[in-house]
Amino acid sequence: MIELKNVSFRYASESQKMLEEEQAPTENVGGRLCDINLTIADGSFVLLTGPSGCGKTTILRLLNGLIPHYYAGEISGEILVNEKNVSERELYETACSTGTVFQNPRSQFFNVDTTSELAFTCENRGMDANEIRRRMDETVHSFGLQKLMDRSIFQLSDGQKQKIACASIDVGRPDIILLDEPSANLDYGTTMQLRELIGIWKAQGKTIVAAEHRIFYLWDLIDRAVILRDGSIIKDLTRKELSELSDEDITHLGLRTVHSEAPSDISLPAFTQEDVPITLQKFKFAYRRGMFERRRKKGYIVNIRQLNIAQSRITAITGYNGVGKTTLLHCLCGLEKKCKGKIRYKGKNYNRRKRHNLLFMVMQDVNHQLFTESALEEVVISLPKGSEEERQKKAMQILSKLDLAEFAQRHPMSLSGGQKQRLAVACAIASGREILLFDEPTSGLDYLHMQQTADLLRELKEMGKTVIVVTHDSELIRSCCDRKLVIE
Repeated sequence: MIELKNVSFRYASESQKMLEEEQAPTENVGGRLCDINLTIADGSFVLLTGPSGCGKTTILRLLNGLIPHYYAGEISGEILVNEKNVSERELYETACSTGTVFQNPRSQFFNVDTTSELAFTCENRGMDANEIRRRMDETVHSFGLQKLMDRSIFQLSDGQKQKIACASIDVGRPDIILLDEPSANLDYGTTMQLRELIGIWKAQGKTIVAAEHRIFYLWDLIDRAVILRDGSIIKDLTRKELSELSDEDITHLGLRTVHSEAPSDISLPAFTQEDVPITLQKFKFAYRRGMFERRRKKGYIVNIRQLNIAQSRITAITGYNGVGKTTLLHCLCGLEKKCKGKIRYKGKNYNRRKRHNLLFMVMQDVNHQLFTESALEEVVISLPKGSEEERQKKAMQILSKLDLAEFAQRHPMSLSGGQKQRLAVACAIASGREILLFDEPTSGLDYLHMQQTADLLRELKEMGKTVIVVTHDSELIRSCCDRKLVIE
């Protein structure tokens, strides 16, 4: 049994900001919780959903003990798991009954090979070697991971890493499984494989709590849906109530679609005779031997003799995890020095160096491209030269379009995952580059902000920009893309 009784929480960084400003915020900032009361019965599957920054991840951190043992802040109320107060227990005690799968599986790996990673949890508890092997064998068989054993973690695709993360939790045999947006970076096929793994846990009677925006793959598995907004629970729906919701009701609640649709099922042309071409010529790139073991026989991960992409259109690039979509974007914008291809654009050829001033890329992990002390500064440094006053004004306008104006003075690393994603999109808009590359720009975004991102991409197209988007998000493709390129 999980019980949250009158729980309120504010992160330490927010408390300090309020102290400095001598005022309270008017709405939720970065996962603050306000008087949460929630009971989750043993063996039930509860979905936590709602806008980015509404407090979903914060609740999971309260349940697994990361708050207050790792994330400091002001907390009140009781968090009880099996009638024991989590905040008063040691982390290693909570870890015996609660396992967490994070959005980015790399953040929870402790070893460089898959077999050692599965054994780590049990070894850390000092279990007998025979018991460890028995548990590992059961998990590998149950999850069908035979082909992933004895592999380097660094050779795995995102989907394979997520499977190993799930397996490493499973061998510990926790009664409670916490999932923090586990499908955010997965392709459609791998997401459905994740669904199968979760189905195994549900069949075993595990208590499952999942914080998710992409809910289509969980919709018929969950027993309840708890919808949060501004740190408070606004709806707590039973299975029966969920089944009675119409598509209009789902949209009104601010939720993503509950209908399953693969990007491959969306019919869009890759290029038409009416399009003005941007031509990619002689793009070839291969990682050093051993980095992607399954491609050794194929050689190049990117091998394009010639390819036309529609100018002033929004082209979606789709394909399964690990096929080379992100690598292609890296090659296009010149991040891969060993890729020597050229782009022909508006009658001119652009080699790798010249492309730096032509293209701007928003990375999948935006933490790699946020450098300054505030969200406002992040956008300002991306703007072309001009007076400081003009740049500040323009930066605030861009932040406002993305619902980030109130976070202008916040440190980028203190924002939620979805807010960081929108900040990176703001930097792309500010750059003024003619070709904009986006690597999963709606990863971790709720329905409203996904639609805002789609609107912004359409605005960029109307401004004459060429937008190339690597995405697994069928909703985004439906909302704004007019061309689709499949990487196989």
